Amino acid sequence: FWDPVENASLMPWLAGTALLHSTVVVEKREAMRSWTILLAVLTFGLSLLGTFLVRSGVLTSVHAFAVDPARGIFILLLLALTIGGGLTLFALRAPALRSGGLFAPISREGALVLNNLLLSTAALTVLLGTLYPIFLETLGGGTVSVGPPFFEATVLPLLAPMVIAMAVGPLLAWKRGDLAGALGRLIAAAVLVAVVLGCVMVVRGVEPVLAILGIGIGLWAIFGALVELAERIRLFRIPLSASWQRARGLPRSAFGMTIAHAGLGVALLGMIASTAWKTEVIERAGPGDTLAIAGYEVSFDSIEQVQGPNYIADRAHLTIRHGDDAPFPLDPERRWYPVDQMQTTEAAIRTTWLADLYIAIGQPEPEDGTWTVRMYHHPLVPWIWLGGILMALGGLVSLTDRRLRVGVPRRRAAPAAAHPQPAE
Repeated sequence: FWDPVENASLMPWLAGTALLHSTVVVEKREAMRSWTILLAVLTFGLSLLGTFLVRSGVLTSVHAFAVDPARGIFILLLLALTIGGGLTLFALRAPALRSGGLFAPISREGALVLNNLLLSTAALTVLLGTLYPIFLETLGGGTVSVGPPFFEATVLPLLAPMVIAMAVGPLLAWKRGDLAGALGRLIAAAVLVAVVLGCVMVVRGVEPVLAILGIGIGLWAIFGALVELAERIRLFRIPLSASWQRARGLPRSAFGMTIAHAGLGVALLGMIASTAWKTEVIERAGPGDTLAIAGYEVSFDSIEQVQGPNYIADRAHLTIRHGDDAPFPLDPERRWYPVDQMQTTEAAIRTTWLADLYIAIGQPEPEDGTWTVRMYHHPLVPWIWLGGILMALGGLVSLTDRRLRVGVPRRRAAPAAAHPQPAE
């Protein structure tokens, strides 16, 4: 994580998430109008900035696209025009926007303001960490790298309390909320988190501590979202038939919020587990050898040279065994492109719902016929994708809410033309 190109995509996502939540305050309470407009301008600007960073070649990353300086200059001019024009219009028109009603700090509006504050600060921190090496090198200060330690020390402390508050905010009333009452309704979520987290610690242990805390925060987001929905329909407090009727009467945005918030928790579980409990094994092996990683048995069956459309490849044939599962073949390759005089490694991936297993082969050893075999096991990587899908699905469900539909006014029938009376 925290690759510069990944950061270029993360910044508009953080700002856009803040924008999405601030529009709720504008819709419900007619407050934060100026801030919401400013966020809209900045979110679009960060999207263009990310495109510029990825396409212009100013960032060095394995994820960067083809370098095109001419296109980069065009995007930079477009960025200056849109951001400059947008901020100028905002400065001229913002004073004319009237402010909405007042609200107490402990309220749903207050929770959304906290959400905006933390997300915007996190986006600004990522922006500074991404652009600082570029500015420093441009000014002749040398080449530096801002890596994961900086972002983990600055961004994560901002996002962790946001996720914790994410379960509490929807349970607060508008204008003035009852924090103690909201926390009391989350006791069931806290119990579920404690039970599941205890099972995780039995299986994985209590180290690393930060990973255990992160897993707890992700579980809190999931169970908090589910408990909030259960509170809306009064599940287990009234007959199930009555709860079903209440669920049918809920706006679709309520279900969209639950799905999206739970999706964020699922993605967090995948990110934390794949980072904290990943396994890496690098060994030399040849045909007939057997390797092991994270409970998997990897048999090196054979290796052959194959001719591709524009490359020559050394392809290894491996067989993966895990418990009682059926054996699964993997065929990693080491390719050579004669025209470009370039060598690449094509990893083979075994994906399950619980983990990803990556295997790649490296240089051969002519003396004993062995090859360098690199194996990586990352738990819960598919959950990152699942969480992203759930967040997108939650947004789409919310957009189908009937309250967001604008009816087309019916055309009134034109009055009949007055016919002149014939003269008598």
